[in-house]
Amino acid sequence: MTALKESCGVIGAVRKNGDAVENIWLGLLTLQHRGQEAAGIYTHDEVRFYHEKTLGLVPGLENFANLRGEIGIGHTRYSTVGRSASEEIRRGAFSIDAFAQPFFVDYQKKGIALCHNGNIVNKVDLGKQLLSSGVFLSSDSDSEIILKILVKELMDTKDLETAVGDCMSQLEGAYSITALTGEGEVFAFRDPHGFRPLSYGENGHLTMMASESVALNVNGITTLSDIQPGELVVSSLDHGMWRKNVRPCTRRAHCMFEYVYFSRPDSTLNGKDVYSVRINLGRNLAKEYQTDADVIVPVPDTARPAAEGISRETGTYVAEGLIKNRYIGRTFIMPEQKTRSNSVGVKLNPVGSVLKDKKVVLVDDSIVRGTTSEKIVSLVKKAGAKKVELWITCPPIISPCFYGIDIATHRELVAFERSIPEVENLVKADRLCYQTLEGLVQAIGSRQELCLGCLTGRYPTPIAQEMSDNMKEKKSDERIRYWEMKS
Repeated sequence: MTALKESCGVIGAVRKNGDAVENIWLGLLTLQHRGQEAAGIYTHDEVRFYHEKTLGLVPGLENFANLRGEIGIGHTRYSTVGRSASEEIRRGAFSIDAFAQPFFVDYQKKGIALCHNGNIVNKVDLGKQLLSSGVFLSSDSDSEIILKILVKELMDTKDLETAVGDCMSQLEGAYSITALTGEGEVFAFRDPHGFRPLSYGENGHLTMMASESVALNVNGITTLSDIQPGELVVSSLDHGMWRKNVRPCTRRAHCMFEYVYFSRPDSTLNGKDVYSVRINLGRNLAKEYQTDADVIVPVPDTARPAAEGISRETGTYVAEGLIKNRYIGRTFIMPEQKTRSNSVGVKLNPVGSVLKDKKVVLVDDSIVRGTTSEKIVSLVKKAGAKKVELWITCPPIISPCFYGIDIATHRELVAFERSIPEVENLVKADRLCYQTLEGLVQAIGSRQELCLGCLTGRYPTPIAQEMSDNMKEKKSDERIRYWEMKS
């Protein structure tokens, strides 16, 4: 997988007769793959809020056990808007409270803390509107903008359901939200397209919401459902749980990358088993292309199920020809290209006995910028492989994402305005086999329920489409996202 960045992981919990913080912490550990820049937890004990934030991984929350209260929320972050932590430090403008979530305000509902997974396309315009109305913003995060709009609507309506619906009407983009109030509530809501996943479950004494079902499973919750696009779910110790669709879903647009790469294979998203989807992605590749390879080698870890699917169709065996250093983070979500590129040789080491003198099908989930793919192909060839075919479970990525994946511009994408043979030459593969769009859709489900914008250039929301169309021909700084340049 060539370096990309993902969004974040969110979680909320209501626990009867006990502190919720351990459940939140365990859940965040299972969501660590969704963000490694920062983590944070807020809890409430009917008297006051408690919180802890840290840069880096969830275990950095060393004092989490001191957080009290039967309700709480948590977050693990990767920045898809704004600067990375290291950039903030270099600027001398870093504040962990302005970077790590949850964000907090204290002037409605006796205080509200909020976490966000996704990306708001009209962030810049909304930020200007808030500033012009006298609302202070302490960060450049769209998560803070969501919180401030929600609070503003609560001040006007005094009703959570109405305020969330009015907030949704102003936001374009992806948002899966968990939030905590000083009035003893944990609530969650999801954008009307359902770009990012959000699960819900309970087991009698514990109610939880989280980005992925695995965060609930680790806490012993096996009865699960999805929070639906446009739906608000509220849980409290005093009033139980209620859920309401507050914004109609006119067109589902679940992110196909959640199935291809981001989510853990043991998660269930939108009623679909991610592991089975990835098996089918491999099967569909094998149905599309023939090979005389001696061995199938997955790029760890996300390509393993697809490699298994290819093996089931072809009869060619799968072997671990690349061993991953478990103490190196995902290159996809490292914040700087230099760091990502340098990490490949440290992260992956070839197994010569598997690769030497073999014709290899090397399986990966996607090619984005191409630099990492080229390095991995080179690693396999240097280990003695006779031939390297690169099979990719995702079709060519040709357009930016505006909904929570950090593909900022067209021109950073290796497949933009290049043919497959040209990409094949750049990554130095002997043969490059991309998944077809039809094969991807068949493996996941209905095309009408998927966002395929980064594959087709056609987006489900109007501002994103306008930005893509207007900026396609412009040469812009790849470090600046389109939605951050829009005036």
